[in-house]
Amino acid sequence: MTEIFAPVTDATPIQPDDQKKLIPTWIQSRDDLNVAEEDNIASGLGWAKRRRPKPLVIATDAFSRNLHKVMFGKVWKWAGAYREVELENIGVPRWQIASRSAELFDQFRYWIEHSTFTPDEVAVRFHHQLVFVHAFTNGNGRHSRMMADLLAESLGREPFTWGRGDLGDDTGELRRTYIAALRKADNGDIGDLLAFARS
Repeated sequence: MTEIFAPVTDATPIQPDDQKKLIPTWIQSRDDLNVAEEDNIASGLGWAKRRRPKPLVIATDAFSRNLHKVMFGKVWKWAGAYREVELENIGVPRWQIASRSAELFDQFRYWIEHSTFTPDEVAVRFHHQLVFVHAFTNGNGRHSRMMADLLAESLGREPFTWGRGDLGDDTGELRRTYIAALRKADNGDIGDLLAFARS
């Protein structure tokens, strides 16, 4: 079993104070946390699929925060709330989260309404920008991949395969490829991330 606060490469660190914000009292290790979060995320996916949201609904702050709350609300007290801590080398400063999120959702509604990019590219850019902002204390990657999948489906595409692996648990080559693609997207080159999403 991995200690709950042991750092995971290229993942948002869990701070010691975060253990006080866990809802299940039985979680003592990273493995326990992964099991609890996986169960919660599965119910979050079911919640989202039952709603069959339209593209312009998905591209809203309210939907994003509700989805995060449903994905993590049985595990974390802060689920669905913007993070209140600064993260080292990840995300925008916390005081910018609300304004950057509003800009992001406005931009994506415009791109959807005007067919600025293909449906896949809109969804992958959406995913990248959600990860870049890193609005939540944890779960940003899993949340943003689900948001991208829901957006792709609402635009008539299949959900993404994301390298056909579990990026949440993977610490090997699959995750390194994904992180490298995200970093290229940070510099304006979305090509590798777009290819990875459908690989």
